[in-house]
Amino acid sequence: MGFRYTGIRVRDLNRSIEFYTKVLGMVVTWRMKIRETGGAIAVLKSPRGSQRLELNWYPPRGRYRRYRQGDELDHLAFAVPDVDAFLRDHRADFKVAMRPFDEGGDRLAYVTDPDGVWIELMSPRKSRRKPAPRVSG
Repeated sequence: MGFRYTGIRVRDLNRSIEFYTKVLGMVVTWRMKIRETGGAIAVLKSPRGSQRLELNWYPPRGRYRRYRQGDELDHLAFAVPDVDAFLRDHRADFKVAMRPFDEGGDRLAYVTDPDGVWIELMSPRKSRRKPAPRVSG
C-alpha cells in the first residue's frame, strides 16, 4: 500500500489551477472530465516534490451538494495491489462509500475513515483476457 495523492474539492477549477500554478509553482500534469460525476479534475505536481494534488470540481447536482466552507478535503488516495481483495480482507474495518468500478486503466473504490473522510483505493485494472482456445489433438 502506498499514499498516492490528496484530492481537494474546488469551486472553480480554472481559478484553482491558476492559483496553484502561478502562486505555488505547481505544474498541471493532466486534466480530464469524469463521466461518473459529471465533474472534472486536474492533477498537479510541484517540480521538486513527489506527491500529487488532485483538484476536483463537481456540478451542484445529484449527490454533490452545493459547495460549502469545510468541503475542501475531497479524498485521500492510496494504491493497493488489488482493490477487490483489499475490500474483502478489510470489510469490517470501514464503510464502503462507492463500490469498485473501472476508470481508464485503474480499478477504484471509495471507503470512509472513522470520521467520514473519503479514502480512494486504487489498483491496476484487471485484464479481461479470454482463455486461449483449446486445441484438440
